[in-house]
Amino acid sequence: MFTIWRHPKPQGAEGRCIGGRTDLPVDPRKAKRLAHRIRAHARRHGLPRDVVTSPLARAADVGRWLQGWGFRWRVDATLAEMDFGAWDGRSWRDISQQEFDRWMADFGGFAFDGGESLSQLITRAAAWQPQCVLAVGHGGWINARLWSGGKPTPADWPMPLAYGRATSAPSAA
Repeated sequence: MFTIWRHPKPQGAEGRCIGGRTDLPVDPRKAKRLAHRIRAHARRHGLPRDVVTSPLARAADVGRWLQGWGFRWRVDATLAEMDFGAWDGRSWRDISQQEFDRWMADFGGFAFDGGESLSQLITRAAAWQPQCVLAVGHGGWINARLWSGGKPTPADWPMPLAYGRATSAPSAA
């Protein structure tokens, strides 16, 4: 088992499709606050001072804080959020209903015009071999790692974990 936290809320994400191509900052105080919670969790459970994060700033900033407090911090691109291709960074208002309907018609297989499909994300997340028991990642990636429901549909895809919250996941999916 490993514990993965969703990064703090990024600045500038409101109303936008944000994935692995859009690297948004987080408030440094929120990154530090999450790092404190991770450090306390490690201490409370007698875990090694070792953390891996996504390379995106909204997760990596937490790793930097932990590194400054003596943690071994590694970055793993496999933990990056889903690549929304040409949609990434765009305002949801600028994505036409026709484009959105294309996605809903092929929820698991739609590759976002140059990005990756949800099925590809699920495969990437399932194949990840944790380098340690503490990680910081993204809501979509975490859902993909925990997914065990067969072919995903819009109706059964879960809401993402709240910002700064943690969940435990099996080390071998």
